[in-house]
Amino acid sequence: MAFLKVTKGPSAGQIIALQAERTIMGRHPTCQVVLDDGAVSRNHAHIVFDGSRYYLEDLRSRNGTEINGMRVGVKAELRDGDSIRVCDHTFQFLKNLDREPPAARKKVVLGNQEAHPATRTLEDEDDSRPTGPQAVIPENPSVLEFDGPMAGEGSSVLSALEASSTGRGLRLNVRPEIKLRAILEISSALGRVLDLPEVLTVILQSLFKIFSQADAGFVLLKDLDSDKLRVRASKCLNPNDDEVPISMTVVRQAMAQTQAILSADVMGDRRFRSSESLTDLKLRSLMCAPLVASDGTAMGVIQLSTLEVSTPFSNDDLDLLVSVSAQAALAVENATLHDAIVRRRDMERDMAFAAQVQQGFLPSVPPQAAGFEFADYYKSAYQVGGDYFDYIKLADGRIAVAIGDVAGKGVSAALLMARLHASARYHLISSPSPGTAMTGLNTEVSNSGLGFRLITLVFAIVDPRLKTVCIANAGHLPPVHRLANGKVSLIGMQESGLPIGVLPEQQFNEMTIDLRPGESLLFYTDGITEAMNSKEEMFGKDRLLTAVPPDCADADSMVTALIDSVEAFCGHSPQRDDICVTAVRCVS
Repeated sequence: MAFLKVTKGPSAGQIIALQAERTIMGRHPTCQVVLDDGAVSRNHAHIVFDGSRYYLEDLRSRNGTEINGMRVGVKAELRDGDSIRVCDHTFQFLKNLDREPPAARKKVVLGNQEAHPATRTLEDEDDSRPTGPQAVIPENPSVLEFDGPMAGEGSSVLSALEASSTGRGLRLNVRPEIKLRAILEISSALGRVLDLPEVLTVILQSLFKIFSQADAGFVLLKDLDSDKLRVRASKCLNPNDDEVPISMTVVRQAMAQTQAILSADVMGDRRFRSSESLTDLKLRSLMCAPLVASDGTAMGVIQLSTLEVSTPFSNDDLDLLVSVSAQAALAVENATLHDAIVRRRDMERDMAFAAQVQQGFLPSVPPQAAGFEFADYYKSAYQVGGDYFDYIKLADGRIAVAIGDVAGKGVSAALLMARLHASARYHLISSPSPGTAMTGLNTEVSNSGLGFRLITLVFAIVDPRLKTVCIANAGHLPPVHRLANGKVSLIGMQESGLPIGVLPEQQFNEMTIDLRPGESLLFYTDGITEAMNSKEEMFGKDRLLTAVPPDCADADSMVTALIDSVEAFCGHSPQRDDICVTAVRCVS
């Protein structure tokens, strides 16, 4: 463990143990080393330990940080005895001490304040947080500070109101004219906006108009992905403070009980006397109302507070806030739903564009070659997919056919397919045979840093002059060889190698077959053989071999017959995988 020794400043001589992996120095109370100095930025610099070395990095402070008189830019390694200067505070970095340091403290305050014995973190049971755009508060409603009656001897609580009991209606038993005017005002304001950040801003602005004594307020909402509470909006009337304090003691209780809380004098409220954070915040009166969703669960809170003891919030104010929070909760739900619809629409538009781009990679028409026919079919399970096929016309008149399958579906598979498309073309054009092309592609993918992703692939080079097809197979399903009399068989199982990217130095074998008039080859992906019906039965290889009738007259009718057979087998069962088929037929 390393240490900081204060060599210049109000606490000269003090020793600070660097116990954590990250020690923040700054003016803000949440820093581990608090420098009570107006020239110091809120989060001025931090010291980071990576397991073996310590580094100092300036956090974009206003007045900068120095090591041995040199200003720090990016992080700089700290060496034993280095002098660190933060404005008027100077420290000496020590790798070790000859004597045991004083009792370790997670937080040290240097300046006019007293040292605090522990750092408040967002995970502490009793916590206060300044709001800000990045503030995140883990929700832990099982940790409560209240263990007594809601009101009683020694308590300044005026009321605690069940927020969920109000439903979406109005409670008009207290000051109905004030309440009705406030509800109409906030409802009118919320009716004009659907964007969630704007909704929350309107809510706070309206509340500050309704409750003139309020000094600060905030809205916390649950994050849908992490289930943590996030500060989504805040407002503070003090021009010298742009951060609103948050007490998790109150927030947790309000959310756990779906109960609005009013304290006329926080300092005298016996429910919160043990909360040091509430004492530090110097709040005098506060109201906290949960935002209750339509399913009865709390999705966040609204809290208002005042520092003026002469104008505390009243029982009527709490009743009014609960009614307003019901309207606010409905507005938040609507805005969240609208936001989800907009995001889904944007995603669908992006996916449609991605599908259009992917279709651009695939051949639009089969190639033309004397004495040969080509046909194909492609359908992804989603808007974009990982199956791939291509035709490449080589300089000597031969035609290369490629068909492959990237493991998985959706965007990630489609991106890798696009990479495979470009690389396969390069190697087929620059290599003399499909085996050398496959070997080169395998080496490239293995050394690309993409990580292991199963890719099966077949290269077949058709030579119209010699009436031959030379095939290299990288773990793909074996092609179907169909004779002129309709007899079919799977070929090339012995010659097939491992999928692309498994062994970087793998050499791929080749096989060459003669295609006589009326004979054909069918290449396909596992979307054919693994297609399932409602009984969870797979189409399989046996059905594949009998799917094409003997009287198919051309390559296109062969592909059509195979797809029709698969669709008839699956019935109304949804397509679970990408489907790709290519056919090569010798005509004369």
